[in-house]
Amino acid sequence: MNSMNNDIRLNKYLSEAGVCSRRQADKLIEEGKVTVDGETANLGTKVSAASKVCLEGKPVSIKQKNVIYAYNKPRGYVCTSKDADKDSIFNYVEFPVRVNYVGRLDKDSQGLLLLTNDGDLANAIQKSRNNHEKEYIVRINKAVTDDFIDGMSNGVPILDTVTKRCKVERVGTRSFRIVLTQGLNRQIRRMCEYFGVRVSHLKRVRIMNVKLGNLKLGDFRELTKEEEQALRKLCD
Repeated sequence: MNSMNNDIRLNKYLSEAGVCSRRQADKLIEEGKVTVDGETANLGTKVSAASKVCLEGKPVSIKQKNVIYAYNKPRGYVCTSKDADKDSIFNYVEFPVRVNYVGRLDKDSQGLLLLTNDGDLANAIQKSRNNHEKEYIVRINKAVTDDFIDGMSNGVPILDTVTKRCKVERVGTRSFRIVLTQGLNRQIRRMCEYFGVRVSHLKRVRIMNVKLGNLKLGDFRELTKEEEQALRKLCD
């Protein structure tokens, strides 16, 4: 599906709108049956997202397909618009369809980020009252003790509130896994700071049913049909 950020040939537009094949589109254009912005089109005509295309007087438009991408964000990239920051993820990755990120990962964090053009789905995922799980692997500058695990699990006073109880388990001498159901600003880093601990590496490995898996750093993929169905079911 073309994102329609750039002008495309009219025959391709008619094909993507599901009207006919490109070859058939050429025939219709040659027969003078297609207009663009009220003018009879020719084979070389290009159209943009703002163009008004009609076939035999009836409007034709591309229905943009809803997509959801899983992206492995590297450290050093930020979740902002392209124009807001030179380190915006959108200055490093060209997605086939215009999408927005769902939630954020801060500049020093890496891992799974979801992006979609489905605003309703994005809102449902981000609503804190839905208690959707996000899983992280975190490395710190000190040994992970039983007291630290207990403290992190049972609620930590940060940002004028106390974090929700969460699942935390040791996975190495200085690393742990944590599953959150809320998304306060720099939450994990602030929780660790409360215990006098500094985060040296933070990676998100799961959002709800979607796992980072072996997706390479800086790469993205479209969710499978099964993943998307399960994700939408969890959001209902």
